[in-house]
Amino acid sequence: MTNTTKNGGRQTALNLDGGAFDEAAYRAELIAAGLPAEDAAAVAAKTANARRDALNANEYRLKLIDAGMGVDQAKQAAATAARFLATPEGRAAEAQRLDGFQSLGSIVGASLPTGAKKAAAAPKAQPKEPAIIQRTAKPGAITTPQQNKLLDVGAEIAATTQDEYGEFMSFTHAVLCQVGLPRSKTDAREFMRKSGDAWVNVQAGWLDEGKGPVQQPIPYGAMPRLALAWVSSYAKRYNTREIPIGDSAADFLRLMGYDRQGGRYSTLRPQMHALAACRLQLGFKGRTFNGQPVEQFDAWVADGKAGQRSLWPGVMKLSEGYFNSLMESAVPLDNRALHALKGSALALDVYAWLAHRLHRIEGRPVILHWKSIREQFAQEYKGQDPDKDFKKQFLPILRNVQVVYPQAKVKQVTGGLMLMASPPPIPKKS
Repeated sequence: MTNTTKNGGRQTALNLDGGAFDEAAYRAELIAAGLPAEDAAAVAAKTANARRDALNANEYRLKLIDAGMGVDQAKQAAATAARFLATPEGRAAEAQRLDGFQSLGSIVGASLPTGAKKAAAAPKAQPKEPAIIQRTAKPGAITTPQQNKLLDVGAEIAATTQDEYGEFMSFTHAVLCQVGLPRSKTDAREFMRKSGDAWVNVQAGWLDEGKGPVQQPIPYGAMPRLALAWVSSYAKRYNTREIPIGDSAADFLRLMGYDRQGGRYSTLRPQMHALAACRLQLGFKGRTFNGQPVEQFDAWVADGKAGQRSLWPGVMKLSEGYFNSLMESAVPLDNRALHALKGSALALDVYAWLAHRLHRIEGRPVILHWKSIREQFAQEYKGQDPDKDFKKQFLPILRNVQVVYPQAKVKQVTGGLMLMASPPPIPKKS
């Protein structure tokens, strides 16, 4: 089934002039050219998929421009969405259409091929097409609202002008961008993580909860990371060691981007106590901060009256040593990205790492092998092939991070990742 141009010239089913693509005809031509039937079917299917993606990205870019977004910003947002939708998580999103520039995820979803448009079936003797080219939702896949929310935040960030970033600016300590707290619960009383010249050592402490000293665990997970980012941001923005943490636990959860689910309260109390009690050492190239980041924190205790809610301290005071170290080494982040990634401690760590690292690269790109990446982020991974196991978890997280950090230029290469010089998530003032 070969197309012919007006001047009589021969044109194959590939039809590179941008017209309709006939997958079945292209597969037949590949077979006629000597390619085995199985390989021809796979090549034709992948080619059809690549052409659909290219058309969808262009259609989406034009929709963003029509909705009022600038040309360059629309191009960046479309590229970010295309990168995300190439992942298994992105492919799981169901098609859903909204009018106008209301939901980035919904517009992208609407442009995806649905069951109404099926490629020509391959001969029965041929195997099924590889899973990588499927575009329909699968059982157990991540739900569309979650995907839409992440994409919407990415679009909002991509559309932000330089003079608008100030209200979204957050901060964290430079060393904690390179080495983070534990991501899961540990029964140990001490935790050490190293990466290159940077290292962090966390020691569990004691806190008076109203009836004498109580041994606290080591803080872990997403919540203490977001709490540290909030208090560090306030300290940096207002140049003060005394940090208001809301009038109630619900208020502080809101400040960190959490909803009012009851389970959050039961997590917040032990994590805040653990963070306030821990001893923290941060080291980099011969300089060490050695002490507690929190100098004073009135424990979140019950008032002893039946039916009364626990008393919320309202204020946290940073130690002078940590405050001074933070003022010298604070790294600006986008608070919208932190809130979008709050469901994963690893995602928060990867975002902070890229925000600190990429804009410091000069000249040639940097290649990092999976072993060194795992040692930096997940030294806890053990087993026969820890690098491979970690890679499976890391890559989807990295793609999610790139959605809300669209400037980040990171590419998977054989054996690891290639980091390329990129603008920071918060542009430097010109």
